[in-house]
Amino acid sequence: MHAAYRPTPPCVLVFSGSDPSGGAGMQADIPAISALGCHPLSVPTALTVQDNASVFAVHPLEPGLVRHQAQVLIDRFEIAAVKLGIAGSRANAEAIAALIVQLREKNPALPVVLDPVLANGRGDSLSADDAARVIEPLYALATVITPNLNEARRLCGDIAPARQAAALMKRGCGHVLLKGGHGPQEHDVVNRWYGQLFRSEYAEDAVESARWSWQRLPDEFHGSGCTLAAALSACLARGLPMREAIDLAQRYTQHALSTSYAIAAGQRIPNRIATFDAAH
Repeated sequence: MHAAYRPTPPCVLVFSGSDPSGGAGMQADIPAISALGCHPLSVPTALTVQDNASVFAVHPLEPGLVRHQAQVLIDRFEIAAVKLGIAGSRANAEAIAALIVQLREKNPALPVVLDPVLANGRGDSLSADDAARVIEPLYALATVITPNLNEARRLCGDIAPARQAAALMKRGCGHVLLKGGHGPQEHDVVNRWYGQLFRSEYAEDAVESARWSWQRLPDEFHGSGCTLAAALSACLARGLPMREAIDLAQRYTQHALSTSYAIAAGQRIPNRIATFDAAH
């Protein structure tokens, strides 16, 4: 091997929609995963019509095409983690679930990061079907799910965060990272990690394993959730324990947001290729 060649990086298999504005979806996942030392294997699930403010249309790809794209990659490359963005349709989610089951036969501990994207920041839908129902086949396969407060409320109801996390874990999700970036806080963004259920005679909640507080930046960002979930998938692909992976993914995402840029009026674009020390 040539002395300047890099060692083989871990490969992350990504299922997500294509965003032609370059701000979210597949176009966010690829640089975030690359920046954290992994190689993205990208399977688009849907073509979207959107800019950095609105989603105008979502065109899911055929399930057979999604399956064929991924199967070719699975047959040739070693997959170290999977990142799931929008599936586009219930049929695509079912096809993706079957592929993950296949991967787990080879590697039962394969990390799977599920970003339950239901809508963009303005509330425009990102699925041809009911977005909340689309992801149902994926809960039981998720090592960690990363909803923001709006998504958690839509999926679980307007209940306490610990109850929302418990509801997701009872559906099969191993861990829950509840993000505060789209919530009502006026100052800092608080992200909470729930790693196990707590049962007592009176309550059934999830246990808050850790929380992080980040400075709330004054603007809105296009693809911040995609960036965090993709970064987390890369950190898990590198073999980091869950707490360390969540911590590094958040630090990378905060750096990308704090060095973001504008391409037009509307949401800013996270700077995912900014210089960042992924070794720490």
